[in-house]
Order: sequence, then C-alpha cells, then structure tokens
Amino acid sequence: MVGLIYLLIVVLMLVSMWKIFEKAGRQGWEGIIPIYNIYVMLQIINRPWWWLLIIIFVPIANLVFSIIMLHEFLAKFGKGVGFTIATIFFGFITLPMLAFGDATFKNE
Repeated sequence: MVGLIYLLIVVLMLVSMWKIFEKAGRQGWEGIIPIYNIYVMLQIINRPWWWLLIIIFVPIANLVFSIIMLHEFLAKFGKGVGFTIATIFFGFITLPMLAFGDATFKNE
C-alpha cells in the first residue's frame, strides 16, 4: 500500500513538472529529465549555465543556489517567498497547484 502511494506521488510530480514547463513555454519532457531540467530552469530565469556545476558539485553552496533558482523560477509565475518556502517543504502539494492552477508564466 505504501509503495502504491509513493508511485502515485511520483507520477503526480512528473505530470506536474511536465505541465509547469509547458506553461513556461518549453517542451514538457524537459521538466522530467534529471539535471537537464535544472539547466532549462536556469535558461528560463536567465542565469548562467555554470550555476548547474555549483548546484551539482559544491556542497552547501548548492543549497543556496538551488533555493535562489527555485525562488526566481516561481517568481516567473507570480509566486512569492512564502510559496517558495512551501515548495521546499511540501513540493508534492505546491507543484501540482502551480501546474493545474490558474498561475500563468510571465517572462519579465
């Protein structure tokens, strides 16, 4: 039973990421490919590609850069700091809200 719940959450997260990337004007599949999705998010928020190296390889700094990246990405959907904090701890709730809710992408 626990395995089934876990599988459902994983599928929900994959579908949510697909929809979020489509809302951002990208291909949906780009949101579900590990590491590449981070690279695409960096492109969306206009950050340099070398941030990816920091996020992957530099302990502690990767947490800071990941939070900044997430916040700037969510800001493109009109979400603030509170939503970013909620996403860090409860992404399985907030990402489907972003994907299936009325949030729209604003590339400003």
